[in-house]
Parts: sequence; C-alpha cells; structure tokens
Amino acid sequence: MSRVAKNPVAIPAKVEVTVSGDSIAVSGPLGKISQFISPDVTLTREGDNIQVAAANDSQQSRAMSGTMRALVANMVHGVSQGFTKKLSLIGVGYKAQAQGAALNLDLGFSHPINHKMPAGITVETPSQTEIVIKGVDKQVVGQVAAQIRAYRKPEPYKGKGVRYADEVVVIKETKKK
Repeated sequence: MSRVAKNPVAIPAKVEVTVSGDSIAVSGPLGKISQFISPDVTLTREGDNIQVAAANDSQQSRAMSGTMRALVANMVHGVSQGFTKKLSLIGVGYKAQAQGAALNLDLGFSHPINHKMPAGITVETPSQTEIVIKGVDKQVVGQVAAQIRAYRKPEPYKGKGVRYADEVVVIKETKKK
C-alpha cells in the first residue's frame, strides 16, 4: 500500500465531508469542492478522519490510493484555509491591476493583456508589481498562476518577466568579444 495513503485525513471542526457513491464533496467556510472517486479506491469515514485504502492489490489501485488521499487532503485544506500563489513583475513599466474578476497586465507589449479569472478564484494586487491569486482548489490556483506567468516568462539575461515570488532566476553572463 502507498505510504501516503496510510495516513488518515483529519477533518477540522467547520468542514463537512459527504461521500456518496463515486464522488466526495467537501464544504467549509471558504467554499465547496467535489471530486470523482476512482473505482480503484475506497474511502471510509471514521469519526473526524477519512481513511483511504486500495480496493484491490493491483499496482494501479495502490498508486491511486496515495493520489486520492492527497486530493482529499488538499480539498479539506482548501475549504478551511484556502490556497495562495504570489507572482511578482520584474521589469521597467511592467504593472498589474485587478478589476473585479479580471487582471489587467502591462508587460511591455504593444497592447495590454486582460486575463479573466475562472469561477472561485480571486486576484489582488497589493502593489503594481505584485499579484496574489487565492482560491479553494489548489489545481486551479496553480493553473491560473502558470497562465499569467506564461505571458512573459523570466528571461535569463536580465531576469525581466513574471515570476513566482519564491522563484530564483539564474542570470546568464552575456557574451564577450
């Protein structure tokens, strides 16, 4: 069995978990998420814990038990505390501004970029060069951050571009004559 799946998922006091058939729904103070349960995995609720186990002894089933345990743990964390990704803009004239469910970016192109946020995702700009993306679904928060970063990835000679707040860009040395 997966070592990850051996650990039960603890359910906080304000979080409600419903397992029905082939899906699991988790709701909490920040929102609600539902997930399809693989037929290779069985979920059992024991008090304030959810235990994930492989349905049979196949390699696929053992692998999916660890994956499903991680997904359920992320769902519980998301509805109770939420997920956050921070981006920073490095470059002269690069700026961002949040307007409702959209993010307006000026990244040195001849046109501004207007990025619409999916449902359940909020974006904040504490300053013109900082972007904070928040949501309850870890996968969607990471995907939105990656899409925004893809507009102008950090280049290796000056480091200009959109980067994660904790990302380290190794600067190359320029060619010498």
